[in-house]
Amino acid sequence: MLISRYSDDNINECGCDEAGRGCLAGPVYAAAVILPFNFRCSELNDSKQLTEKQRNKLRPIIEEQALSWAVASATASEIDEINILNASILAMHRAIAALSVQPDLLLIDGNRFKPYHKINHHCIVGGDAKYLSIAAASVLAKTYRDAYMAGLHSQYPNYGWNSNMGYPTLQHRRAIIEYGPSPEHRKTFKVREQLRFDF
Repeated sequence: MLISRYSDDNINECGCDEAGRGCLAGPVYAAAVILPFNFRCSELNDSKQLTEKQRNKLRPIIEEQALSWAVASATASEIDEINILNASILAMHRAIAALSVQPDLLLIDGNRFKPYHKINHHCIVGGDAKYLSIAAASVLAKTYRDAYMAGLHSQYPNYGWNSNMGYPTLQHRRAIIEYGPSPEHRKTFKVREQLRFDF
């Protein structure tokens, strides 16, 4: 059972998470979600623990019941420019900026974040499996990114993005060898370089 709140105070807690960080192609997506103080949903969990059907069922529930939610992204070219860690944080900042309700506290999945304006934040490793608001953000980020990659599949059908969503499956890696990279591939995606934190 996920924890509904980080704070006992009746404040606007905003969960933030990303999707697509480990992909070879496409943008990284992030979502920011502010849930009502009394929000409960026994089915909600870390998006990685849910099936596609479960995620798609939860998405409208989150969108309808959240006090505010937003989804944003950073492109493959931005990832190449500032690396995936910084691009993930940039996408989170964009999602937070698009919220219609001002958050009082940001709950960030993971251990790295760049402060957003003067809003307090807490980084929580594995937060998408601990707090409802972060889990909700993980579901939105994942479903929106999957839909985007499935749409790109019609333009670039050789890479199987309708099933692998840009992740480095054997099929995807073989397609890159056979057809070369597409304009949507991350051209500088090297693990060591992705750990730089400086945007």
